[in-house]
Amino acid sequence: MPQAEEQEVNMKVAVVGATGLVGSKMLQVLAERNFPVTELVPVASERSVGKEVEFKGTKYKVVSMTDAIAVKPAVAIFSAGGGTSLEWAPKFAEAGITVIDNSSAWRMDPSKPLVVPEINADVLTANDKIIANPNCSTIQMVVALNPLHKKYGIRRIVVSTYQSVTGTGVKAVDQLQGERARQVKGEVTDYPMAYKYPIDLNVIPQIDVFLDNGYTKEEMKMVKETCKIMRDDNIKVTATTVRIPVMGGHSEAVNVEFENEYELQEVRSLLQSSPGVVVVDDVATQQYPMPMDAHDKDEVFVGRLRRDESQPKTLNMWVVSDNLRKGAATNAVQIAEYLLAKTLI
Repeated sequence: MPQAEEQEVNMKVAVVGATGLVGSKMLQVLAERNFPVTELVPVASERSVGKEVEFKGTKYKVVSMTDAIAVKPAVAIFSAGGGTSLEWAPKFAEAGITVIDNSSAWRMDPSKPLVVPEINADVLTANDKIIANPNCSTIQMVVALNPLHKKYGIRRIVVSTYQSVTGTGVKAVDQLQGERARQVKGEVTDYPMAYKYPIDLNVIPQIDVFLDNGYTKEEMKMVKETCKIMRDDNIKVTATTVRIPVMGGHSEAVNVEFENEYELQEVRSLLQSSPGVVVVDDVATQQYPMPMDAHDKDEVFVGRLRRDESQPKTLNMWVVSDNLRKGAATNAVQIAEYLLAKTLI
């Protein structure tokens, strides 16, 4: 989706959770994409009220939820956790403010749209006052798979993720850096433990809490959100989500079984012509997507395209994207851009 052009239309925009890792990225993306912000309304917890954040060279004071509602922004982008969203998003919506929420609070609510603009922005209407931003690992996968689903029909997806510590937040980044400093430099410093176990020189096969079926909440998010976004409850999805000691973005090994046969070159061409997708796939020169290459970029990178030789009509692929950008901030801003372009806000 193209960036917003400089335009006459201006608006007041609230960013809820503006001092957090994703909130800070929201501010960066709003500025980079020239979203027409007349006035920024940064919102955070009570302990952060009065602090300042910078946006396009201007400093703005952080305000409370109540004060943010009172100034009536046109749109509020939430990145403050599910509990906060459940409590406050309806209050913003009741005041006529369009909420784009980055938590899991509203994603599976049948009355709330769950949107990846390249795929299903057409579901949005002016009456949608709470719009859910999908899970980061789901977003990058469906951006890569949607054009293939339209052409061949997806029957089943098996996905294993390799997810960045930035998906957990600042505390996890501090843990990784603290462990790395101790390991490499011998520094003995205190650092928070975002995880039960060390993350440096380790992988943790658990993201979010375990559910009764033995899967984690993150894994079941991918299962349920994929079907809702792609508007097909017949797609079977199974996921294993893993935290690894990187910071550039999330990676996914995706095995997808189609209803219909495909040609590998046609798959490549479809992906190359799909909005938001970049194909990096040349085994002869060892070119393939990596988190360090996706860092601070908005695209979804796809490579290692190859036929699954164990069964027919099945493709293996490797999908990488910056989880703080397309997996969170950029997708939310793209939703706002679509609403503005269609005069829905």
